[in-house]
Amino acid sequence: MDTIAAVLREKGQHVYSISPEATVLEAARAMDEHNVGSLLVVKNGQPVGIFSERDLMRRVVVLGKNPAKVKVGEVMSREVTVVEPDTRVKEAMAIMTERRCRHLPVVEQGRVVGLVSIGDLVRWISRDQEFQIRMLEAYITGSYPQ
Repeated sequence: MDTIAAVLREKGQHVYSISPEATVLEAARAMDEHNVGSLLVVKNGQPVGIFSERDLMRRVVVLGKNPAKVKVGEVMSREVTVVEPDTRVKEAMAIMTERRCRHLPVVEQGRVVGLVSIGDLVRWISRDQEFQIRMLEAYITGSYPQ
């Protein structure tokens, strides 16, 4: 099924997070270490924002701020759009396009259970399209299993 839950089953549910009190430099190092484009910002066990590469570029680098001194909480995105595990992949992509965001935390019963990126969803959809093309080719050429 093409739901966010299926994507998470394949990619894993681990969510990397950081405190709003951490410096932007610490966040950038964590993103580099884990090879991710965003970190969920968590305070007292609850998400309070998200810090992404875009936040780093627009709110720190372009403005000439010192990443070793600026706190994540000062420059994170506070309005975080979330989806549920049963959200369809294409719906999640539409949300990302409309809201101009590249990462969506996945929340179930008020608890964060994963995070998906636009790259995760594009890979999922392209793999599904490749499968459909192979099945159609097999059907057309007569090699489709009877």
